Amino acid sequence: MKKIWIVLAVIAVVIFLGYSSVKNAYNSMVSMDEAVSAQWSQVENVYQRRADLIPNLVNTVKGYADFEKETLTQVIEARAKATSVNINPQNLDAQSLKNFQDAQSGLTSALSRLMVVVEKYPELKANQNFLDLQAQLEGTENRITVERQKFNEAAQAYNVNIRKFPRNIFAGMFGFEKKAYFEAEQGAEKAPEVKF
Repeated sequence: MKKIWIVLAVIAVVIFLGYSSVKNAYNSMVSMDEAVSAQWSQVENVYQRRADLIPNLVNTVKGYADFEKETLTQVIEARAKATSVNINPQNLDAQSLKNFQDAQSGLTSALSRLMVVVEKYPELKANQNFLDLQAQLEGTENRITVERQKFNEAAQAYNVNIRKFPRNIFAGMFGFEKKAYFEAEQGAEKAPEVKF
């Protein structure tokens, strides 16, 4: 009779340890998945800040009658495209992140063209409202870089966690999938050529 109780106690301990291990692994994966989602929200937040600054910048620039309308139209269209691409943090796969990055890159490119054209208008460059908006936009671009880096770090920690043994087994059982990373733009590996 005593042996039966010992066997039952051992079985109970093994079941408890197994349950504890699965519970801890699952809860850890959930916590890290939520951290990735929260960091993604921060990325979207700073991109939204940039999108919110653009109409003010466009309206300030528009005040100069001889300003190139085509450039402004391109910025407005790129902003509309960039704000239309939304990603559910639960579906952060490589393709959806690439679509988001492409739309944001289009907006970045349009803004760069706008700033190049602005160089032709010294009175616009001296406008305090324009200078303030330009400074806010530059600050926002820096925030975007920081938040993208933090997102990649959170995604990396999550990905490493779900790929380690035995968590990879639990991750597969519970449907936890690898998260995509922000990647450098194509051509970013080449230094720009400077000619004097």
